Amino acid sequence: MKFSKILVGLLIAATSTIYAQDKEISLEEIYDGTFRQEYLQSLQSLDNGKEYVVLNRDRNANTSSIDVYSYKSGEKVRSLLNSKDLSEISGFQGFELSENEDKILLSTNMEQIYRRSSRGIYYIYDVEDKTLTKLSDNKVQEPTFSPDASKVAYVFENNIYTYDIASGEETQVTTDGEKNKLINGVTDWVYEEEFAFVRAFDWNKTGTHLAYLKFDESAVPEFSMDMFGQDLYPSQQVFKYPKAGEANSEVSLYTYELAAEESEKVELGDYEDFYIPRIKWTQDPEILSVQVLNRHQNDLDLIFVDAEDNEAEVVMNETDEAYIDITNNLTFLEDNSFIWTSEKDGWNHIYLYDEDGELENQVTEGNWEVTDYYGYDKDSKKIFYQSTENGSVNRDVYSIKINGKNKTRLTEKEGMNSADFSADYTYFINSYTSTETPYEFTLHNSKNGKLVRKIKDNSALLEKEKAYNFAPKELSTIEVNGNELNMWMIKPNDFDENKEYPLLMFQYSGPGSQEVSNSYFGTNDYWYQLLANEGYIIAAVDGRGTGFKGADFKKVTQNELGKYEVEDQIAAAKKFGEMDYIDENRIGIWGWSYGGFMSSNAILKGNDTFSMAIAVAPVISWRFYDTIYTERYMTTPQENPSGYDENSPINHVEKLKGDYLLIHGGGDDNVHLQNTMRMVEALVQANKQFDWAIYPDRNHGIYGGNTRLHLYTMMTDFIKEKL
Repeated sequence: MKFSKILVGLLIAATSTIYAQDKEISLEEIYDGTFRQEYLQSLQSLDNGKEYVVLNRDRNANTSSIDVYSYKSGEKVRSLLNSKDLSEISGFQGFELSENEDKILLSTNMEQIYRRSSRGIYYIYDVEDKTLTKLSDNKVQEPTFSPDASKVAYVFENNIYTYDIASGEETQVTTDGEKNKLINGVTDWVYEEEFAFVRAFDWNKTGTHLAYLKFDESAVPEFSMDMFGQDLYPSQQVFKYPKAGEANSEVSLYTYELAAEESEKVELGDYEDFYIPRIKWTQDPEILSVQVLNRHQNDLDLIFVDAEDNEAEVVMNETDEAYIDITNNLTFLEDNSFIWTSEKDGWNHIYLYDEDGELENQVTEGNWEVTDYYGYDKDSKKIFYQSTENGSVNRDVYSIKINGKNKTRLTEKEGMNSADFSADYTYFINSYTSTETPYEFTLHNSKNGKLVRKIKDNSALLEKEKAYNFAPKELSTIEVNGNELNMWMIKPNDFDENKEYPLLMFQYSGPGSQEVSNSYFGTNDYWYQLLANEGYIIAAVDGRGTGFKGADFKKVTQNELGKYEVEDQIAAAKKFGEMDYIDENRIGIWGWSYGGFMSSNAILKGNDTFSMAIAVAPVISWRFYDTIYTERYMTTPQENPSGYDENSPINHVEKLKGDYLLIHGGGDDNVHLQNTMRMVEALVQANKQFDWAIYPDRNHGIYGGNTRLHLYTMMTDFIKEKL
């Protein structure tokens, strides 16, 4: 009798465990942060290399503090600033330290403009005196200390200003700035979006000169969006947006001498219809580096400008049959020799050039990619970088001597490793993840990669997930069109190879992108777990045109975006359909942005393969997208009309057979709603039935309030009904 009670108890306990492990995930949990990973707060190394600072916020008290921590111990050492000690402000959203760390710029009342740009009210805090000075009564952009922290340069209403901290005197550097016409010191929309920078001015090493860019947008066509808001009448957002083949801003370069309070235009040479994607002062305070790129983006000059006479000299040229990627990797050493990254041998690698632009040596080489450049330590003469040497789905951190010798792998675990180095390169914080491991953060010695201490992990998340018994994300490869393509697959947890399952494919597929990596679940992966629980198999394949497998693999799509990428997705789907456990008549595909362009093409060109597609914020014709991104891969529509039109979904609407859901945000400044509206009209005139939804005033990310939950509920219902 006693034995029976124990047995019954064990059975009850076992049954409870089974039920707990079968807990079903909900959409609400996915989007309310239930499965949010813990990350490190954004930190900044102090110059001593032994300490770092972190912005901490007390939301209850509405205060902010900048606190100093020890790398080695992780313990708080002191506070540089706490807003509770300041009467002028209650808190702040961000900060920037001066070079000598004696002053701090504090940002408040921030207002987003576009993806990377914002404006706000800024204050200058003196660390020693503990005093606070308001920079301007206006909301300004990109305030930046001079090297000696005696001044701040910033942009207000398209003009550049300098502010002398000691005297409080403001000097207006430019006067011709005008909205939608002339911009000084910050980038226009297309530069910001595609060259990924906003601040278009730079202090020289001694703070005697500013270099800045001027954008004349006068000839750039305007784009307008109706924003419906809550008022009786909608408002219009009007901005300059150059679509492929249309006029760009005319960009010019100026140097400003602070003592003379004079600007002088730099004559760069005989260039027409060009870009200036980067300017940067060298270690010599009189020498400015300028990168000039032709409109096709396959011919780049690195120019040195002498600030004394504004004479410009080309010191290095790089060309490519397709295009040249712009990076922030250019690093000048003390003698003005410089480090550069390039794909010129077919893989992205690190190169060293002398001060005259002559190649000294190729630092890294091999059939793998340098994926991140972390910096150069002058004391050890080591370069630190991240690469795919251990496979394109993995990342590791390395050091190498500048002469290309003594390469050392500093990370051990297979997966995605990413480093953040201390200022003196004594330590680095490693961020690690794999398909089985959510992010964990550890401190290492930069000399040999040896572990110093564990910082943070996501073991609590893994424990929470045990109740759900999630299916693993399986990494593998698939042979498609003569290439071994990386893929992942998520199967139902009760997968039975003797059953047939519907398949949903996801992809992005844009040039140089990657969706298949040895990393843990993102938000969408939890959604895929929900779908897997409903009996779906989910898969992703990185086809031709994606990144980290060499330049030839990436650039094969040149001038024909949407051709080879779509062919690979269709061929992969056919291969999946041949598998015994996949129902070839129930294969769907979805994607966002470039992925929406792809899923739209797939259900049209692959109408015998895909029975369903969802396209979110899709590019429907590259004729509607911006100059810099589109022409990098396609040249102009005037030069390449067939490349634009033959792979545009809008020209294949008559092929629609399956179920198609089209979704867009009404306030998308990036991929305009125009794309979806033109696709809708084309489908209507072809008498094709489809589903569509518009989210008013939402941008390219389609979020805010309940928007994401609503969006994914709609997509889930559509998949369950149609696939």
